[in-house]
Amino acid sequence: MLARPLSTYVSAKTKKWMESAVEDQEKIMKTLVKSARQTDFGKDHGFDKIESYEDFKRQIPVRDYEQLKPYVEKIKEGRENVLWKGKPIYLAKTSGTTSGIKYIPISKQSISNHIETARNALLCYMAESGNSLFANGKMIFLSGSPELERIGGIPTGRLSGIVNHHVPRYLRGNQLPTYETNCIDDWETKLDAIVKETIKEDMTLISGIPPWMQMYFDRLMEVSGKKVGELFKNLSVLVYGGVNFEPYKSRIEESVGRKIDSIELFPASEGFFAFQDSQKAEGLLLNTDSGIFFEFIPANEIGKPDPQRLQLKDVKVNENYAMIVSNNAGLWAYDVGDMIKFVSVKPYRLVVTGRTKHFISAFGEHVIGEEVEFALTHAAGKLNTNVIEFTVAPMVAQKEGKSYHEWFIEFEDMPENITALAEEIDNTLREKNIYYDDLISGNILEPLKIVPIRKNGFIDYMKSIGKLGGQNKLPRLSNERIIANALYNYKAN
Repeated sequence: MLARPLSTYVSAKTKKWMESAVEDQEKIMKTLVKSARQTDFGKDHGFDKIESYEDFKRQIPVRDYEQLKPYVEKIKEGRENVLWKGKPIYLAKTSGTTSGIKYIPISKQSISNHIETARNALLCYMAESGNSLFANGKMIFLSGSPELERIGGIPTGRLSGIVNHHVPRYLRGNQLPTYETNCIDDWETKLDAIVKETIKEDMTLISGIPPWMQMYFDRLMEVSGKKVGELFKNLSVLVYGGVNFEPYKSRIEESVGRKIDSIELFPASEGFFAFQDSQKAEGLLLNTDSGIFFEFIPANEIGKPDPQRLQLKDVKVNENYAMIVSNNAGLWAYDVGDMIKFVSVKPYRLVVTGRTKHFISAFGEHVIGEEVEFALTHAAGKLNTNVIEFTVAPMVAQKEGKSYHEWFIEFEDMPENITALAEEIDNTLREKNIYYDDLISGNILEPLKIVPIRKNGFIDYMKSIGKLGGQNKLPRLSNERIIANALYNYKAN
């Protein structure tokens, strides 16, 4: 099998660039600037004056999509040499919470970052675990529709659909679902087709975001009356990204009927940022040798007009940062909206702690995704409760009483004592977040309250807003109540 020697080679190569991360990042920054000097963006931002990182920060301010948009519009009109030399080979279409549809350029130089990183994660797993049998069976690579439109002459579509066109030939024969099924738009129709195509196959690897995985497993069990592990006796690897696996882990393993290895990825339209290179080490290995230059803004600087920006060599363990990227497709000091925390700097491994726009600080507590996920996972484990899905929002007192955090939770089975669960979550969250603890102990906030959601309530809500399935994710928490108010329609009786 070719995969075995390739896994040894890729694993050794990965270990090598782990050691040279800081030097590689310096080289990438200089290469990016040199390559884009004659672009519209390079001329507008004085790339010919950039020799050092201090120059880089001075000439290129941090920006979001709205500030990048005028350049993207030129690309959509068919212009060349706008953000990067030549034209992008693709535009990845993605939904933004504030910007509507975003179009992220992918260049001839950057496409390998998206393709090879997923491959490298699988090969590192193979090299470390010795499990190469999964490569012989059928594998699900769930994607959005691979059908592409053209904008300004550039093929345009969802990133997962674009990547579908680049699955290596040696995996094509093992890939499911079929091209035709991946083109189905309606999620429930697509899910039924995936179940029909896969239920009698020797599935060895399944990839997707955890909520999709669970929906797929539920449908398989509903159709067959069997645990997933009975249907797929050789299923040995789950590959996921996009959301934290921990809140879903116990229910997914219960559906499979046994423990199973998992590989976490950190992909986005803007780049494939990190991947789990080891089953033994915490966190995801930052992709420091793949055409992306990373910067980091400390959490307390987020939102400032001129925030402090750090290179990789200056980051510290266990501090939250907003991640800023520049890449070889023409993104420059681009705020991707993700918050991360390094768990190691030798090598540089991180965990995703939330979204910069997904937090609760209605009362000054600045609670982030990592904290609510930890609190719920810990409490649910302690009280032997299985959670299907959840989200959190602030409830601001209108007249009488105090404000509090409101947790909307869908359970596998309703807990015997929901008050005890709420207390356990609240106490754990207070231990994780001193600001929240101060507000509770100071009698400014009441302890959190749980609103149980009926079975499939979150699925029905996502369906109602046209966001069911695929890569769509429910925000774990929000500083306002749009989602929370809508969820009252899906309360358990």
